[in-house]
Amino acid sequence: QVQLVESGGGSVQPGGSLRLSCAASGSIDSVNVMGWYRQAPGKERDLVAYMTSGGVRTYTDSVKGRFTISRDNAKNTASLQMNSLKPEDTAVYYCNYKSVVAGFYWGQGTQVTVSS
Repeated sequence: QVQLVESGGGSVQPGGSLRLSCAASGSIDSVNVMGWYRQAPGKERDLVAYMTSGGVRTYTDSVKGRFTISRDNAKNTASLQMNSLKPEDTAVYYCNYKSVVAGFYWGQGTQVTVSS
């Protein structure tokens, strides 16, 4: 079992910044992927970014150049720095952990609202 605790959501004006954090605990494997997905009202949950334990980063096209994912493998944490936020970034953001051994886990979600 893996537990994920997220923090850092909130409300911001367009062009602003927020930083999301996710702390993983439990049966953490040395080889894993941590990332962020988001779900806007009435839409499916979509990938935002992920980063492997080996340091490879992947972003969805709409956030490239604006969002940065980072990790601290020693602390089992992942962060998402979100800059130049747009109203279309408004969604519930979910931390995700996956590994071959432990499986696939979600955090509880944190709301991000971008509005003037």
